[in-house]
Amino acid sequence: MAFTYDYPHPAVTTDIAVFSIIEDALHVALIERAADPFKGSWALPGGFVNMDEDLIDGARRELAEEAGVTPDQLDGLPFMQIGAYGRPGRDPRERVITVAFLTLVPMDRVKLVASTDAAKAEWFTMDDLPPLAFDHADILTSAREALSKLVSTTLTEEAKAVFSFLPQEFTLSQAQTMFETIQGQPLEKRNFRKWIQTHWDLEDLKKKTQGGRHRPAALYALNGLSKQS
Repeated sequence: MAFTYDYPHPAVTTDIAVFSIIEDALHVALIERAADPFKGSWALPGGFVNMDEDLIDGARRELAEEAGVTPDQLDGLPFMQIGAYGRPGRDPRERVITVAFLTLVPMDRVKLVASTDAAKAEWFTMDDLPPLAFDHADILTSAREALSKLVSTTLTEEAKAVFSFLPQEFTLSQAQTMFETIQGQPLEKRNFRKWIQTHWDLEDLKKKTQGGRHRPAALYALNGLSKQS
C-alpha cells in the first residue's frame, strides 16, 4: 500500500488500560519501558499502528506483544475505545496521536509477560500508581471513569463482563462488593439490591452459603443478559 503526502502528518498509536480485580481492589496492568523515550518509566501497554492495520487490531497486537495478553484471553470481555489524545508535544519523538482503549480481564485468565520494548509487566493497584510516561496518567483517569460507567444505570452488553469476577454462585453482598470496586464508591445496600434484581436476570438458587462466621446468605446465578439497556 503506497502513500504520498504533500503536507506533514502525525503518527498514530494505541494505548490500552487493562483493569482487573485482585483481592477486592482494582488494579491496572503497566509496562516498564525498556527504551527511550521515558526508559525505565511505567506506562500503559501500546505502540504504533501499522499502515495496513485497523485501530483495534493494532491495540490487540500491542497488548499481546508488550504484556502477553492475547486476543483469545479477551474473548467475551469488553474492549472499548475511550478517546483520542493528540496534544502537541505529548510524545518527544514526533507528532503522535494516540487512540485509547480499555478492557476488564479476570486475573486468572492472563499472566502478564513483558516482551518487545517492555522490560517488565506488572499489576498495580489504582490506589498506589507509579509516575506514568507520556500523558498516560490523563488517559488512565479517563479509562477509570469509562470503566465505572459499565455498571451505571445505563447498562451495556459489555457490563455483563463484570460478573466474570464473581463465582458462578454468588451472594448479593459479593455482587455489591464487586460493583463497588468497579464504580469506585460505596453503594447503599437496599438500593443496590433493588437495582441489581431489576436490571439483571438473576436466579435465586433456593440455597444458602454454609460455614463461616456470618449468617447464611442466599445464593444467586446470572441467567443471561441484562433485562434492559
